[in-house]
Amino acid sequence: MRIERMLQRCAAVTAASAVWALGLGAPRLGAQTKAKTEPACCAAKKRSAASKKATARFAARADALLGTMPANKGEWGLLIVDAESGETLYEQNADKYFVPASNMKLFTTALALAKLGPEYRFRTTLETRGTISSEGELSGDVVLMGRGDPNLSNRKFPYELKEEFDGPQERALVELADALVAKGVKEISGDVIGDDSYFPRERYPNGWEIDDMVWEYGAAISAIVVDDNTVALSLTPGEQAGNAVQAAVTPATPDFTVENDVVTSAADVKPDLTLTREPGSHLVVVKGSLPAKSAPRKLVLSIEEPAQHAAALLKRLLEERGVKIAGVARARHDHAEPGGDPVVLAEHASVPLGDAVKLINKISQNLHTEMLLRTVARQNGVWAKPEDLAKVASDFYSVAGIAPDDVIQSDASGLSRHDLVTPRAIVTLLSFAQKQSWFATYYASLPVAGVDGTLEDRMKNTPAAGRIHAKTGSVEHVRTLSGFAETVSGRRVIFSFLSNNQGGKSHEAADALTGLCVAMLEEFNVSPPKHGSKRKHPQ
Repeated sequence: MRIERMLQRCAAVTAASAVWALGLGAPRLGAQTKAKTEPACCAAKKRSAASKKATARFAARADALLGTMPANKGEWGLLIVDAESGETLYEQNADKYFVPASNMKLFTTALALAKLGPEYRFRTTLETRGTISSEGELSGDVVLMGRGDPNLSNRKFPYELKEEFDGPQERALVELADALVAKGVKEISGDVIGDDSYFPRERYPNGWEIDDMVWEYGAAISAIVVDDNTVALSLTPGEQAGNAVQAAVTPATPDFTVENDVVTSAADVKPDLTLTREPGSHLVVVKGSLPAKSAPRKLVLSIEEPAQHAAALLKRLLEERGVKIAGVARARHDHAEPGGDPVVLAEHASVPLGDAVKLINKISQNLHTEMLLRTVARQNGVWAKPEDLAKVASDFYSVAGIAPDDVIQSDASGLSRHDLVTPRAIVTLLSFAQKQSWFATYYASLPVAGVDGTLEDRMKNTPAAGRIHAKTGSVEHVRTLSGFAETVSGRRVIFSFLSNNQGGKSHEAADALTGLCVAMLEEFNVSPPKHGSKRKHPQ
């Protein structure tokens, strides 16, 4: 597949995909009964004449938007309810299944906030079962114990409008290496081990595609995540046609080697790059050409063996600090150590979960979402099979009032093409969320139209700018958007717009979603009926 197409796809998916595959033939979550119950948030209400007229006007606009080519070639599911009263304002195919893409992240981030709390912190440690002599020799192995922290990187927190970075990509490991040296360690007689046994080893969920696994949005799942389990391949063309193109991987990794067959072309020739890596292969082949004197091209590639990669990075960092290491860097996936507690040599505490969730939903980070589902499940011990992991999510959906069978889940992020949800399931989830103590954190994590995250460049210069707080979703032939709309009159509505089987250009379904948002804000811009004390909306 050509690089230009892959980069476009990567950007689209980063703007909206992700979830953990729970195994081939995973059960329908919450499928305890076939009886379908009407969620309280969407129960039939007596509707005023003004409300009926508003619905009719919106319906006419929706029909016009979705009834023309190419939008009418696909399938659409829409549901809009009043956030205060629960009145259904409009619905179309609200109980049909749709592939949600990254709208799946709404479920996983809500689950994590509910079960772990916004202040939860991940803990990563350097440990040993050996001892440190007075001369600074550590007898035994040094073990990097990963426990699902998605942000062992150089990201700056809290997220404000855009991603920001500070220092080398492996900054968290640099800090751990410095802490170990500060303890006086000068020699290590054993190995440097990356231990990701905190989660059962299953790197790729059911429904992820081969192409996904090459790029950053499809990075392998592991309890150790250093810089999103990625490295950067930079390609720098020469000054003249025929010059060699220089390739460099940073940080260096044992995960693969690069066969560079890219040449420098004339300055007026368009770039033409192709990159391939077979599953399980240690060889990345890049071919094609880059125009002379053009800027370097940066390709962000995923790591297939994160624990091994992290161990190699840590070993190099220690050696750069003068520590002599007799052993090798290696991974450990099954924790089978003799009895007794290890000694903690250094520790890294993560940012609060609320900050991690904000980053996830704003930029639609797939791998991080998978970390959250597994971390929640790990609170009750290590699961034995994918069905055990699935049940953790299923039980939460039941508590949230989501009807049985309304969510079929194969992963946590929505990258799996096997995920299925109904618009009603999403609206029910969001209605439940707004009543919870963690809602302000959840709401603040959603991209804002025309302002930030995956909605930064959408809906600008429209009435929807600044008034749509919603999660995007995008994989091939799928475009989704679900969240909250704040009307000029102060009314809040909850909505889910899901579209599948879209064959047009990538912007056309997104344009239809923008039109639906504008119509929703304009037609339902009335003061909501009073139902008891007014709920305070988070700012």
